[in-house]
Amino acid sequence: MRAAIGVVVLVAAAAIYVWQRSAEGPKSASSGGTSSAQAQGPRRGASPEPGSVDLSDSQLASVKVEPVSEREFPTEKRSVGSIDFNQDLAVQVFTPYQGRIIGLFAKVGDDVQRGQTLFTIDSPDLLQAESTLISAAGVAQFTTRNLARLKDLYATRAVSQKELEQATSDQQAAEGALRTARNSVRLFGKSDTEIDRIIEQRMADPTLVVPSPITGRVTARNAAPGLFVQPGNAPAPYTVADINTMWMLANVPENDSPAFRIGQEVSVRVNAFPDRMFDGRITTISAMVDQSTRRVLIRSEVADPQHELRSGMFATFVIRTGDPVRSPAIPLDGVVREGDGTMTVWVTADRRRFSRREVRTGLQFEGYRQILEGLQVGELVATEGALFLSNSLTMTSE
Repeated sequence: MRAAIGVVVLVAAAAIYVWQRSAEGPKSASSGGTSSAQAQGPRRGASPEPGSVDLSDSQLASVKVEPVSEREFPTEKRSVGSIDFNQDLAVQVFTPYQGRIIGLFAKVGDDVQRGQTLFTIDSPDLLQAESTLISAAGVAQFTTRNLARLKDLYATRAVSQKELEQATSDQQAAEGALRTARNSVRLFGKSDTEIDRIIEQRMADPTLVVPSPITGRVTARNAAPGLFVQPGNAPAPYTVADINTMWMLANVPENDSPAFRIGQEVSVRVNAFPDRMFDGRITTISAMVDQSTRRVLIRSEVADPQHELRSGMFATFVIRTGDPVRSPAIPLDGVVREGDGTMTVWVTADRRRFSRREVRTGLQFEGYRQILEGLQVGELVATEGALFLSNSLTMTSE
């Protein structure tokens, strides 16, 4: 009896053991499968993290990756303006005496030398001065011959001393009148040679020659044949400007105006010569701010020894306002301006997965943009194809 009871207990214990093993088997298998999956990592083709893009091998061909470098950026201000003639060296050429214009010898844009004839006028004042000169010369010659004759007579006591003294006085007065007449004609621009020829030929020429007072370029002409002109009556028949230096006029924002100083050197570039830089210097800073534009007029004097600049040319200028600074930098194409105005770059660690990162940018120089915040030197970023990455992220999000 006892033996039968023991057999029953053993069978029951065996059954319980088998049931427990069968219940634990699937649980262990499930636990083991999870551990195996965790050891293998993310499945290929899994969705990337938010704000990142995974590229295929074919897509990587359109993206260029470079490390962030450190570059030197000059501390400078940029603005735009226009070229003008140096009005400090521009001369309005008026006739010294009234008369009618009878000849024009230069047009706008012509380069002229100092003393070169610009126009001529028929001057009644010159005619009167030359007539007086001829008359004075005749009187002087007569009194000189008369004095010589009386001196010979006085030697033989044929005339009195009083007559000789009167003749001497008349001759001296005539010489004085001749000198005055010569000086009067000289004021019209006649040389001594020309004056001597007028006296010799006894012929007055009313043509008054008006020359250029400086070497430069004719910038304006208001003269025409037959036009009656008077001294100082605007507009001047001609305007001539010295073009060895030109002005560049620029209106800068009032917030930038404290950075400018008279005497600062500027580098000027014009569209006509995109590969050339013209050196200049600030000469005037306006004391007023334009009430409508909130800008300040800055005037610079630009050297132009080859006379290449033209009035009205569009120009840009750069002026350094401090010492250069070294900062992280990436090529311009590596920075994307988002729709909300933020600036972003695409950073990668394995050259396959790219993450978008917001940065704060600064200056631009020689094709590179200064990074003030958001990147460290040596990090890998997309320098070409950044816009492609932004578009890819946008399409993925949609």
